[in-house]
Amino acid sequence: MRLQPDATPEGLGTWALVVLAVVAAVVLLPPLWRQARVLVTVVHELGHGLVGVLCGRRFTGIVLRGDMSGHAVTVGPARGAGRVLSTWAGYPAPAVVGAASVQAADAGWAAPLLAATALVLLLSLVRVRSWYTAVVMVVVTAATGALWWWGSGSLQAAVVLGTGSFLVVGAWRHLGAVLSRPSPSSDPSVLAQLTWLPRWGWIFSFAVALVAATWWAVSPLLELAGGIAG
Repeated sequence: MRLQPDATPEGLGTWALVVLAVVAAVVLLPPLWRQARVLVTVVHELGHGLVGVLCGRRFTGIVLRGDMSGHAVTVGPARGAGRVLSTWAGYPAPAVVGAASVQAADAGWAAPLLAATALVLLLSLVRVRSWYTAVVMVVVTAATGALWWWGSGSLQAAVVLGTGSFLVVGAWRHLGAVLSRPSPSSDPSVLAQLTWLPRWGWIFSFAVALVAATWWAVSPLLELAGGIAG
């Protein structure tokens, strides 16, 4: 069990290419993606909830579905900045969390990040609103807690690096899905109803956030890969 940051685990660079290869396989192979994308959905929905709380709204529920979609419920004014920000937060959340995870793994902060993540997931358990949601959240919470408590520094860093990379790439896939399948209940459509900015403008704002997060994540990955080549 560790709460303090360590030096970047020795040998993490040798994991970088392996981790990226695994992430690519999971994202590109449909059977693997269909099962793993629920992690992206969890972060997406928690992004709605956490930003809603920060904006003064009440986070009252999270629901995940068998098709790996989901929704979060926040209670507050039907319009206004808080509603807009909490609605907007979903699509950028996986990329931002993913990039922060990659940075944490590279800087030796994998253990503290795992502890913080386990705490957030544990607190979120009281907000689940279906049996499927409960099973997914309990499994993810238990796995995160076990890795923090028993995992070695190198294992923690490798898993955090891989999960972060997966979330960044998964965020792009989710954005691609909302582009290809317009829906009046999707986040950009709801945002267009709440504001003067059209749907495509909100999608563009998501893309800008994802580009920034991807750039933030790529730098340490390139350094790790360069260390292997060197």
